[in-house]
Amino acid sequence: MALRTFGQTQVDWEERVNMDRLRRERLARAKDQLSKSEVGALLCFDMNNIRYITSTHIGTWAQDKLVRFCLLPQNDEPIMWDFGSAARHHSMFCPWLGEGRSRAGISTLRGAMAPEMGRAEDVARKIRIELEERNLLREPLAVDVVELPVLFALQKEGITIVDGQQILQNARTIKTQDEITLLSTASMMVDVAYEHLYEAMRPGIRESQCVGIASKVLYDLGSEQVEGVNAISGERCNPHPHVFSDRVMRPGDPAYFDVVHSYLGYRTCYYRTFGIGFASKPLVEAYRKCRDYLDSAINAIKPGVTTAEVVKLWPKAQEFGFPDEESCFALQFGHGVGLSVWEKPVFSRLVSFDYPETIQENMVFALETFWPSSDGWSAARIEEQLVVTKTGCEVITRFPAEELPLAGRRVYTSAGPLLPVREIESHLNRTVEEHEHDLMPGE
Repeated sequence: MALRTFGQTQVDWEERVNMDRLRRERLARAKDQLSKSEVGALLCFDMNNIRYITSTHIGTWAQDKLVRFCLLPQNDEPIMWDFGSAARHHSMFCPWLGEGRSRAGISTLRGAMAPEMGRAEDVARKIRIELEERNLLREPLAVDVVELPVLFALQKEGITIVDGQQILQNARTIKTQDEITLLSTASMMVDVAYEHLYEAMRPGIRESQCVGIASKVLYDLGSEQVEGVNAISGERCNPHPHVFSDRVMRPGDPAYFDVVHSYLGYRTCYYRTFGIGFASKPLVEAYRKCRDYLDSAINAIKPGVTTAEVVKLWPKAQEFGFPDEESCFALQFGHGVGLSVWEKPVFSRLVSFDYPETIQENMVFALETFWPSSDGWSAARIEEQLVVTKTGCEVITRFPAEELPLAGRRVYTSAGPLLPVREIESHLNRTVEEHEHDLMPGE
């Protein structure tokens, strides 16, 4: 499959994303996985699964509310219960749902509606009626995520509940042509965000300002949701805190970012590391180590290779300062990316040796590595998203990362430019052993 990135509008003179094909193929994959299961129907409350099955969407504000739900019975079309007037809107503008299949329905608003209001029982009753009409009431019902009152109400209706997460995870593992185009487009948008960050970063900028810059660029380009911009700098880099702050960046700081956003539902997970103005030798060395581990994994990717074979190339937890794999989980990591930022397959020394997954053509996933500097406080973090091809893979994240990028103004002295690899004048830039040696009395 040729990987292409197009403009973001439709035109009559070039086929770009074929939305009808996208809808048909996603639903077909969900039906196929359902047909291979031993359940009678699939009930979804997860917004990403609902979108995959029904191609409906009401905004990211509803992402964690569990208020909408859809039912996909065996050998049938999906039924959608939606939030208030959204049901009428979808019946008017989503003809692929079919007549009478976009209906109003509401759950408990994550408990905001008290139990005596009977919303959980109403949801369960709606589902029981549909299962009875199709002679599926005695069959197990697979559910992806659920509020506990709704779970109890379904069970009270005599419905056997089983885990439905794997059905949709398996359906979403292999991406269609149009999904790959959308994922590539989402990555292109982050390429642009990093270009703007690179131009803006200099001593004095705050992590939170960087989040604002990246978010604005992405929304201006048509992002549906900027789920997160992880901005980490200076002493906050090691250990990785996974959250941005208002820290002001200083000359010679490391700064790494993870940009997670969605374009028409399809997400990115995309790390880059920068030096602010210049970089210390420990940071440069850590970056090269981080890049080497990432490149070795990328070079191993092709259909038929297992996740165990890939994670074998990465260091053990103890090699970079952690007692076990759980305590450093996601620092040397890989994960599928699609309508969710974490999908199958998973690459981790924690699980992949015992439960390897086979890499297949048209999987899309991110590989990310981390390496701490010898100074004890700085670190490097890099991530690439890629599409598995017939013979290998193609990287779809394109902001340059082969060498450590240096952002910000060059500092000039009377003798000329300050060397970019100059050591920072700080005890933090030396190893603990060197620092302790300087404090030894009598030497």
